[in-house]
Amino acid sequence: MLLKIDALLCFMPMKEHPFSFHKTERLQSRRRIESLFAGGKKSMAVFPLRAVYVTRPADGNAPNVSTLVSVSKRRFKHAVDRNRVKRQIREAYRCNKQILCRVAEGADCRLDIAFIWLSDKIYATGKVESCVVRLLTCIAEQIQANQQKAVAGNE
Repeated sequence: MLLKIDALLCFMPMKEHPFSFHKTERLQSRRRIESLFAGGKKSMAVFPLRAVYVTRPADGNAPNVSTLVSVSKRRFKHAVDRNRVKRQIREAYRCNKQILCRVAEGADCRLDIAFIWLSDKIYATGKVESCVVRLLTCIAEQIQANQQKAVAGNE
């Protein structure tokens, strides 16, 4: 009988943790990735990272921010090194994504972001996190400025 109760608990919805990074928050659609890198994109760099992002109107139940992390095989020949850098970027984003989530909810828009590694060296996790935070705050400021321009234009 205890086994049946445990099986039922597995399917019960749990509260989402604010610092989680679910699969639904990852950018996987080929069409959306192509539109991200097509014309009209916005980009900014804080060495050793570059962020490319695009805003779109909010959908129903989809997450407000979707991300993609890219580390070139040209920069790191060993998969271990590429995976470490990707893990550092994802962890830094996961811990600081609230910066963008609040702004995207307030602006009623969706964001697709690609983080691209520019260097051929591995940096300390603290350095990577500070770069991610600076990029996220710059993107948030750009979105807020664009929203204020749109509101001022409608008046």
